This record gives sequence, structure tokens and C-alpha cells, in this order.
Amino acid sequence: FVSLAGIVVNNSILLVEFIKFRVSEGHAIHEAAALASKDRFRAIFITTLTTLAGMMPLLFETSLQAQVLVPLVCSIVFGLMSSTLLVLFVVPALFSILEDVGFKEPQEIEPLTPQSFDNEN
Repeated sequence: FVSLAGIVVNNSILLVEFIKFRVSEGHAIHEAAALASKDRFRAIFITTLTTLAGMMPLLFETSLQAQVLVPLVCSIVFGLMSSTLLVLFVVPALFSILEDVGFKEPQEIEPLTPQSFDNEN
């Protein structure tokens, strides 16, 4: 479970960072989300594919000693396949939905100083 969570979180963080990078370049959030998914698709897909390829021999193992690992491998394989789809499609969609609702990244504000109170009057 921990290995699955690590891969999913890593893919999600990278995708969110690419979306923020595209927004900082001046793209709209909808366009930035689409571009980030397109940019990161290959890396996320290859990471998932290599992990699945490494797990397949354990999934199809028939020896008695490996039967203990089959449920664990099965949950990682199918969890990874579904989480890859979620990361590639749901995370960008959530970014777009949150932007439509009005949730924006907080702007940096100047720290309050005694001089800022003097300028108000």
C-alpha cells in the first residue's frame, strides 16, 4: 500500500507543479491543465508501465511461497492502473472546476509595518 501511495502522490505532485508552471507562463487554468497532462503523460505512463511489468511475474506465480504475495501484488497492480487514470484525468479536471468555482491561489500580501498605518490617514 505504501509503494502504491508513493507513486500516486509523486505523479500528482509533479502534475500539479506542471499546471502551476504553465499558469505562471500566462496560460489559462483550463489550458494549463490540458498542457500539463499532455507534458507529463509519457512520464506517468512509463512509470506505471514499468511498475506493472515488474509486478506481473509475482502476479502469475504459482508456487506456494509466492501465494502470500499475490493479493498484495493484485491490489498494487489494479490500484496503480486506476490511480494513473485518476491522476491524468481527474486532477486536471479538479483544477479547472476549482477555478470555475472561484478558488484561486492566494496572492502574496505585503507585511504590515508601522508606516503602512500612517499612510491610511
